[in-house]
Amino acid sequence: MTRIVTHATCLPSPPKINLLLPLFYSPFPSYSSLPLLHLSLSLSLSLCNTITHPHFILESFFMAPSMESQQQDQQSPLVGPINGNASVNNIIPVAVADDEVPQKSRVTVVGSGNWGSVAAKLIASNTLNFNSFHDEVRMWVFEETLPSGEKLSEVINRTNENVKYLPGIKLGKNVVADPDLEHAVRDANMLVFVTPHQFMEGICKRLVGKIRKDAQAISLIKGMEVKREGPCMISTLISEILGINCCVLCGANIANEIAVEKFSEATVGYRENKEIAEKWVRLFNTPYFMVSAVQDVEGVELCGTLKNVVALAAGFVDGLDMGNNTKAAIMRIGLREMKAFSKLLFPSVKDNTFFESCGVADLITTCLGGRNRKCADAFARNGGKRSFDELEAEMLQGQKLQGVSTAKEVYEVLSHRGLLQLFPLFSTVHEICSGRLAPSAIVEYTEHSARLPLLEGSAHLN
Repeated sequence: MTRIVTHATCLPSPPKINLLLPLFYSPFPSYSSLPLLHLSLSLSLSLCNTITHPHFILESFFMAPSMESQQQDQQSPLVGPINGNASVNNIIPVAVADDEVPQKSRVTVVGSGNWGSVAAKLIASNTLNFNSFHDEVRMWVFEETLPSGEKLSEVINRTNENVKYLPGIKLGKNVVADPDLEHAVRDANMLVFVTPHQFMEGICKRLVGKIRKDAQAISLIKGMEVKREGPCMISTLISEILGINCCVLCGANIANEIAVEKFSEATVGYRENKEIAEKWVRLFNTPYFMVSAVQDVEGVELCGTLKNVVALAAGFVDGLDMGNNTKAAIMRIGLREMKAFSKLLFPSVKDNTFFESCGVADLITTCLGGRNRKCADAFARNGGKRSFDELEAEMLQGQKLQGVSTAKEVYEVLSHRGLLQLFPLFSTVHEICSGRLAPSAIVEYTEHSARLPLLEGSAHLN
């Protein structure tokens, strides 16, 4: 449905303009399907021509659905589900008896690193605003002793700040750090997993029989497990071990930028339950963190996983001062291999997913400013003589690299299937990381590029 604004007041230059109703009301479908040119023309026709503040376009295009969905959640129950065809004119307030009010959801964030702390901050702001959630957000903290001798969880609860992984940022007074994993999840029916992927199997096994039967999960984790029987996505691992449904959230999300409330997007991937996907969107969506959803768990999750491998390649290029042209070529080939590898594992992966925030946007931002790019840059500048473990410890203050282990896992999958030659970029990245090739070998993949057209039909390969 298209709704054209017929009148708006133009303000001089406020930091944010929140006065527009949405031109396109579509809180759930992907934003990439909205015609930006159509939006621009509609704005030109319907608004005064003196708008100069850049926030105006961003907020009228992206934020209005968020504003509207918040109003719906706070003001009254709705008749029927919210979907892309809904109109605010069709929202009917109804009287609801106290004993008919839906049970409030309790949220626990499993993980408290850089991204986990930012996720807790986002969620905490929404649980206070929406009546459908309990105010308190528990955050499981892997307990550490700080140089001061204090426990990390105690400092977080006293200062409302994760002083080790997200210093200087207040998480929200309703965030409670809990070092006891089982206690942290005990009453929660919405579990947000955000830890390094290599720890997830152990965490899930500890939680068997300890969570609510009606619990729903979402994974913010980038990575996958490779077993004898083949690769296993983290969302699948969570579902299989805990017996619960698991969505995923990925996007162009550098945590420190979101922490200071710079505008960003993310994508929720779901399987069949659109209603729970909408609930996750509501839980994470804020005026500065715009969330949409697509029915493609594997596509969203693999985008978030594989982009770290490409970011390593981009870092090698930066460390060798090869320039932006080379880096752009690496990113293009990387996106192509991401798509081919995803469809190789899961033919159901949708092409459009790669144009969501979880796809090309996440690839771009990670290749420009992510931790994998940063460490790969340093690795190349040192001629590959310093290990990634050493660089990680020195440069990331306790955070974990995902790209190196993911590159190894991807290499194992391709090697087992005899497909290394069809993925020259992925293969070369692992061989550089493992010391078999020099960082300069990152551009030598071009001799194999003639084989890449074979990947256009890669979904049928096995």
